[in-house]
Amino acid sequence: MKKVKIICNPSSGRQIIQRRLDSICKLLIDDGYTISKFLTRKKDDAMLETIKCCKEDWDIIIACGGDGTVNEVAKGIVNGGRKIPVAILAAGTVNDFANYMDIPKNSREFYEMIKKENTVDVDLGKVNDEYFVNVAASGLLTNVGYQVQPEVKAILGRMAYYLEGLKEIPKQKFEPIRVKFESEEYTKEEDILLFLLSNSSSIGGFKKLAPKANVSDGYLDSIIIKKSEVQDLMSIFINIFTGEHINHPNVEYFKTKKITIHTDEDVPIDIDGEFGGKLPSTFEVVPSSFRIFVK
Repeated sequence: MKKVKIICNPSSGRQIIQRRLDSICKLLIDDGYTISKFLTRKKDDAMLETIKCCKEDWDIIIACGGDGTVNEVAKGIVNGGRKIPVAILAAGTVNDFANYMDIPKNSREFYEMIKKENTVDVDLGKVNDEYFVNVAASGLLTNVGYQVQPEVKAILGRMAYYLEGLKEIPKQKFEPIRVKFESEEYTKEEDILLFLLSNSSSIGGFKKLAPKANVSDGYLDSIIIKKSEVQDLMSIFINIFTGEHINHPNVEYFKTKKITIHTDEDVPIDIDGEFGGKLPSTFEVVPSSFRIFVK
């Protein structure tokens, strides 16, 4: 039978996730699958273990963690040069990609998903030499994800992000960034508060932040929030819940295969909740480069 490598971030989720993983392992072993578990300890462990799996004879990878863990596994698949199908067991604070793909959380349903071998190839994003499964962003509050300590995430869950965000708002004071965008669809120099390049529609727990996004369409969805007064920002953020924010005059929304963003300021990039370098950078889609199990 097939060999399954489990790559697990032990700091993601709580005991319920570990019980769920144990239950899935038992179902797979009882069905004749060979199982091996790898626990990550530090950054890039998941990526390096995935590259190793690609060079060996593993048939399936189960990525157990949040968006950051899935990001590393995806990067390992691309760098390893073999498209091993990946089953995503969401166990992080924010699991935008798994939630968007409607990956089962129930142990038996998750096992049956693997058993049926129903997979799809989805796009990835790329910025410089880094890859992202869900989103790359820069600007207002996008540094929150990687400033929250892992132990705080484990205890407080999503609330940890909200608390960190509240701490950051007084520091940032909504100061705009002067940037220049260059793409086939949009070329302009302007003052902005935030930009996002998304693969799926779900970002930061908001299910319709990029409402027209499709992970298999060969495009990234670009959302630019321009310099705005507080009342305009309030209107934009209220409408994020319905996806109507993209119709606001201070929001630019378009699909692109490739875009370069220049700035003279010191601006970090967040990729799937982790630090991803700084601007200027070129962002592009890598079509159908990541194979995942779906129900």
